[in-house]
Amino acid sequence: MTEHSGQVAHNARVWNYWLGGKDHYTVDKEVGDQVTGMYPSIGQVARADREFLGRAVQYLAGEAGVRQFLDIGTGLPTAENTHEVAQRIAPDSRIVYVDNDPTVLAHARALLTSTPEGATSYVDADAHDPDAILRAAADTLDLDRPVAVILLGLLNFILDTEKATDIVRRLVAAVPSGSYLVITHPTLELGGAGNAEAMAFWNENAKPPITARTGQEVAAFFDGLELLPPGLVSCSRWRAEPDTEQVAQYGAVARKP
Repeated sequence: MTEHSGQVAHNARVWNYWLGGKDHYTVDKEVGDQVTGMYPSIGQVARADREFLGRAVQYLAGEAGVRQFLDIGTGLPTAENTHEVAQRIAPDSRIVYVDNDPTVLAHARALLTSTPEGATSYVDADAHDPDAILRAAADTLDLDRPVAVILLGLLNFILDTEKATDIVRRLVAAVPSGSYLVITHPTLELGGAGNAEAMAFWNENAKPPITARTGQEVAAFFDGLELLPPGLVSCSRWRAEPDTEQVAQYGAVARKP
């Protein structure tokens, strides 16, 4: 039995379980339940991250006028995927999804529906190789026009901060002025201190391993960019109702000047 047949829990499938989906194995549910037992708000974090994506894409496709989206670390398709939100607002939006999880690849067809005016494509590539991602994305996106680069819950799987920073820099360098960077990232701040034990359990029992970062470390990914209000905040509170409960996941959107 290989890990892909369900022996080892994997992030995309466990995340799918937390979001109430059906694309997971028993081992993913077991690890998901264990993590939830240690850190009860993890399901809330997963939902908040997804809702942040919806608000960010809605803003970018609407008020900001962005028509191209590069969504790296896509995860398994659920409701309100990037292309659905963007093309509802701007039918000519073009979206490239990137992941390198065999489970995601198997379900990628669900991401490839598109309006006739727009386009969606899926790239099977590793975030550690941004140049390969950019080369493949150029088949669908015009990299001389603004692109929203989306990295939701992805940089936490790149354990070396210097390497993660370099990946972000290379992606941002490849898109023009007027492009945007969208990031969410787990933290032990914002009430997330109890997550440390759950992350340690995850790293012993699931793939890929994960790391948390401080607000200062996450903010550094946006160096040289213009953070949109309200800046770097809990992703649940980014352009949300004022009384929204905070989750231990940072979120921000920034523009390349």
